[in-house]
Amino acid sequence: MTEYVNPVYPATFADPFVLRHGSYYYAYGTAPGGADGRAFPVLRSPDLVSWEPLGYALVPPGGHDFWAPEVAYDDGMFYMYYSTQGIEGRDHQLRVATSADPAGPFVDAGVVLVPDQPFSIDAHPFKDDDGQWYLFYCVDFLELEDDHRVGTGIVVDRMTSMTALEGKPRMVHRPHEDWHLFLKQRTMYGNVYDWHTVEGAAVLKQEGRYYCFYSGGAWEKENYGVSYVVADHPLGPYRRPEEGGRALLMSTLPGHLIGPGHNSFVASPGGDETWIVYHAWGPDRAGRRMCIDRLRWEGGRPVTEGPTATPQAAPV
Repeated sequence: MTEYVNPVYPATFADPFVLRHGSYYYAYGTAPGGADGRAFPVLRSPDLVSWEPLGYALVPPGGHDFWAPEVAYDDGMFYMYYSTQGIEGRDHQLRVATSADPAGPFVDAGVVLVPDQPFSIDAHPFKDDDGQWYLFYCVDFLELEDDHRVGTGIVVDRMTSMTALEGKPRMVHRPHEDWHLFLKQRTMYGNVYDWHTVEGAAVLKQEGRYYCFYSGGAWEKENYGVSYVVADHPLGPYRRPEEGGRALLMSTLPGHLIGPGHNSFVASPGGDETWIVYHAWGPDRAGRRMCIDRLRWEGGRPVTEGPTATPQAAPV
């Protein structure tokens, strides 16, 4: 393929995460479940553009509303981190499932990763150069501190194994901007708040610094977009870019791609390019579909032309 046009897959495929393993890319996303009762569609591609469906990846342990799968590979095993609600009557909780094959089936390990939180979503496993794994994920914050707003934010914890956390989470980023608004006068936890959201962490290391990209705003609206914070260590502290105040990496392309976000990153087939993989609504609002665009660095800052809706040069 010499060119592509977004979206690169025609069906609903929200929260896309792409794992490169061997000579293939595997994509996992949030979408309605399969006829076999499994959750999370899985796709395979040799080039990030042509995708074939492989069925559904997760054998559900119960529950419903399966969200935002991400897969890590470690010591011959694949680990899928995801959230679901309804198990033991609880709201969304982070869980982990394992498989010997990137296409699955993934079988739940029987572990709730953050049992002390009433709500946890959007797990993002990150492996540092020294081999240490960290898990970035989202929880709710009801306290007003500094200029932070009430709502969903991102924390990070050290992983003691692929199925356990140290239990010492540190705050990465909380909503603080008007564009982070999810819903005014939202009833939550027995009270009413102007609820703000930052979610969908994805981490890249660049020149010794850690960039935690996030999506902010309301996932179904035009204000949803991608920005980032920066730290010198995976555990932080994370600082905001000086030019903040808007979605710095990606925002709605009116009339074409609406609410781009919840992204992952992956290298091109040749390994010389970094690509951002994200979802966006089309004008028909029929579903969030998977899109890709190049990421580059200018003066130490991440830059992309996306979201794009015209023919682009394919990954090389």
